[in-house]
Amino acid sequence: MLLGDGMDGRTLTHEILSQLPVARQTTAWGTLGTIKPYLGFDTESDVQHLVEAIAGNGADHGAILDVLTNRTNAQRQQITKVFQALTKQDLLKSMGAALSGDLERVIVGLLKPLAQYDAHELRAAMQGMGTDEDALIEILSTRSNQQLRESLAFYQRDFKADPEKDIASETSGWFKEILLALAKGKREHYTGIIDYALIQQDAEALANPGARSEVAGERTWISIFTQRSPEHLSRVFGQCRESHGLEVEDTICKRFRGDGQAAMLALASVCRNTPRYFAERLHNAMKGPSTADKVLIRILISRSETDLLSIRSEFKKRHGKSLYSCLQEETRGDYQAALLALCRAEDL
Repeated sequence: MLLGDGMDGRTLTHEILSQLPVARQTTAWGTLGTIKPYLGFDTESDVQHLVEAIAGNGADHGAILDVLTNRTNAQRQQITKVFQALTKQDLLKSMGAALSGDLERVIVGLLKPLAQYDAHELRAAMQGMGTDEDALIEILSTRSNQQLRESLAFYQRDFKADPEKDIASETSGWFKEILLALAKGKREHYTGIIDYALIQQDAEALANPGARSEVAGERTWISIFTQRSPEHLSRVFGQCRESHGLEVEDTICKRFRGDGQAAMLALASVCRNTPRYFAERLHNAMKGPSTADKVLIRILISRSETDLLSIRSEFKKRHGKSLYSCLQEETRGDYQAALLALCRAEDL
């Protein structure tokens, strides 16, 4: 399976990369992610290393991690395309065959485009015994409108199903309405301009939403929480406290019950401080008798290029221990090595 010396791999590689939209994209170094573009990126060399790592009887897990956890998702997509062209094999399937367990879940997740990864996580949350409500609200409440559109398009393509219909069939009540409102991807984009009149208007609507009926009141809350930008909502929450003496979380607990309440509280948490929301999700995934590995994997993969440094900071601030050290305590083996590589470093 090694690449032959007679193959004009370099020329073929350049031809493939020139046709990829991702080849013309540059990932900004100014993000708060832990994974940055690999400056010495050589697609063909990476493919060669991966081919060697999965050849023979046992896969070289260290070599696989060394390549895939040190490349951005955009760079991994280039590797996947070139691997297919040079070996006539699917890299994702090859890794699936060579690996198993949680390590396989990490590597397969890293190899998918982020939107496709989210689509598959949404599907998994609605399959099998019971719905994973927390996973649904996590994904739908923390992605941008564009990310949601791309994810739901992958969902339709890969599963030949309408994601909104699946959400509607697998959930109920206010929780269903919240998820469907989020799935529409109509959250306003923050322009940097503070609309004080709208802040006052929304604060009044949240404080006195039930002038017509209780149902209309709940719908007002859902509409504001799912359509306004987090920056705007954070100011609305402050206005509610200042003008009406209301903490939105307390009011949510009075107005909503069950999964609907949990979803609204999660939305409030995301709007107040998104990294803190994820830090709490990670902490909760590791504090019980068993570790919620799916949560650890999904958050570390999905936030590794955006705000994982901020999440690490919030984790240490709130719990007095670093995320890195907690991962060391709660996980083992090459799976642990994969998560630590994404987390990147200890926070002293």
